[in-house]
Amino acid sequence: MNRRVFIKNTSLAGFILPTILASSCQSSSTQNKSATKSTNSEADDFELNEVTIAGLQQKMQDGTYTSRSITQLYLDRIKAIDQAGPHLRSVIEVNPDALAVADALDQERKNGKIRGPLHGIPVLIKDNIDTGDKMATSAGSIALAENHAAKDAFVAARLREAGAVILGKTNLSEWANFRSTRSASGWSSRGGQTKNPYVLDRSPCGSSSGSGVAVAANLCAVAVGTETDGSIVCPAAINSAVGIKPTVGLVSRSGIIPISKTQDTAGPIARTVRDAAILLGVLTGTDSADAVTQESTGKALKDYTPYLDANGLQGKRIGIEKSYLTGHEDVTALLKKAIEVLKSKGATIVEVEILSKMRELGNDEYKVLQYEFKDGLNKYLAQTKGPVKSLKDLIAFNKQNEAKAMPYFKQETLESSEALGDLTSKDYKETVTKNLTTARHVIQSVMEKNNLQAISGPTYGPSWCIDLVNGDYNTGYSLSSPAAISGFPHVTVPMGFVDGLPIGLSFFGSAYTEPELIKLAFAYEQASKARVIPTFKKSTNPV
Repeated sequence: MNRRVFIKNTSLAGFILPTILASSCQSSSTQNKSATKSTNSEADDFELNEVTIAGLQQKMQDGTYTSRSITQLYLDRIKAIDQAGPHLRSVIEVNPDALAVADALDQERKNGKIRGPLHGIPVLIKDNIDTGDKMATSAGSIALAENHAAKDAFVAARLREAGAVILGKTNLSEWANFRSTRSASGWSSRGGQTKNPYVLDRSPCGSSSGSGVAVAANLCAVAVGTETDGSIVCPAAINSAVGIKPTVGLVSRSGIIPISKTQDTAGPIARTVRDAAILLGVLTGTDSADAVTQESTGKALKDYTPYLDANGLQGKRIGIEKSYLTGHEDVTALLKKAIEVLKSKGATIVEVEILSKMRELGNDEYKVLQYEFKDGLNKYLAQTKGPVKSLKDLIAFNKQNEAKAMPYFKQETLESSEALGDLTSKDYKETVTKNLTTARHVIQSVMEKNNLQAISGPTYGPSWCIDLVNGDYNTGYSLSSPAAISGFPHVTVPMGFVDGLPIGLSFFGSAYTEPELIKLAFAYEQASKARVIPTFKKSTNPV
């Protein structure tokens, strides 16, 4: 969950707080805006920088690398820059069996068995996804530091079946950023503060902070995140990565610590659209433990790579969120440049208004999530082996361990969720029905009226300062909520940089249109080539 969405949707604070809080790490107007030039950045000659899944497969095929050597390189990389060096803190725990798993997959390769494109490829997954191994599943909370799942989540099992090496778990905004109204994205009591690899004193966004940072900083080939509202697309955009938030129902949530049964989903974060598409195909599938996945029958694909068409924008009609054509001058300039790229590849651009029609849903979305969080978390915790068996137990644990569990911000969101009733409540039923109906109607009616294949705009604005005292603040852009509330798919792809801070371009549409969105995103990516490798710049301030 990206708490900044609620700042944006439920109050005017998003327009006031940046002026008050940004002073601690404001950019200088004279600062070089290049993402690759800085007097306070670090050289990086890691041999696997920017390598793709296909590139790793080719190197394993020709004998340059093995899965074990690749896994070892990533483990060394994590030790060098995540646990030391820039100290990114994107990985909360490495898999002690990763090398043994890689060895077994290398042996399969020697025996002529290749499971698919992920065979032998190291993947990091968010620390709210169960793994039936030696790693804990904690949602970043010290309350669940010893929570060892009895079996893999559906998505973890799918990764293993595909031959991936689960390299470790990534840090996240604790409880997927559903603990406090004053939380800082990327901070957890178990993992500390994840840093943005482009500018270290800026937020990595969240809640899939570690997954976004690890991909951007080349700590893995690809990663899995989860989203309720913004938690995949925001850290992907703010770390110059590709993120796919699938249609709710395309990917199972069983074995994932929940927030919302109507909005939660897992999805890929990668450096390229191709790699994200490969990972998405592995994650899909119906699951008897998650009823909503039955809706994807006949719609889910096992391979989305046929839709990687460099000419995929030709003849397409794309709606641009009108309100984002003005605002921060550098973001506006990037968007207008992106529009010209879209047009040059054959797309027709139509100005549309989505956000103004959905802003009233902000408070209602939060209410729905609180009800569903209480219900889902109680069910998850009830089957764990630790001392925390319910949301009520969790609240008590945090109070008893306040110095370690809540040193910066408290747990108002947990407490307000606990105070609500259950999912039989009339208030809940009416609100969730209104939200789903309104959000889906707004998107579908705008798309049908204008004959659109997707709606687009800046995913988020420039990253904000990490502030553990005041928490996150808004920078004026947030395009995650329409797709999140409706349960529709959303893809973000790198669009460029503002003062060295990445900005993403979104494409979202109606249910199960992932193939179309991937086609559009890939065509834009190939035409723009906007991703730049991070240099671990210390600050946007002059030095």
